[in-house]
Amino acid sequence: MKYLALAFLLCALAPLSNAYCFQKEVDPDMTHCQDDADGTWHAVGSSWRNSRCMDCTCSGCCSGYSTPIRIPDECVSVFDSEACEYIVHKKDDPSVLCPIFGAVGK
Repeated sequence: MKYLALAFLLCALAPLSNAYCFQKEVDPDMTHCQDDADGTWHAVGSSWRNSRCMDCTCSGCCSGYSTPIRIPDECVSVFDSEACEYIVHKKDDPSVLCPIFGAVGK
């Protein structure tokens, strides 16, 4: 019975982890790997952020930002591709930042 409860709990928590990730196979003899987005080469064991705002290693990548889904009505979210993050500010005054009440990984 406790295994059934654990399975239910894990299934319930799965939708809460919204990060977008993918895995790649790593050959044990590899010393370097190539980033799929940029074509840059990286040493095995290193990590980097590519031009698509993905945090990567040779074994895979995950999104490096989250997307705001709950913000005040008087605010707007704008993606800053240099910083790899959404900036949420007042629609009529970009200098005033707004709170984010909920976000998901892309």
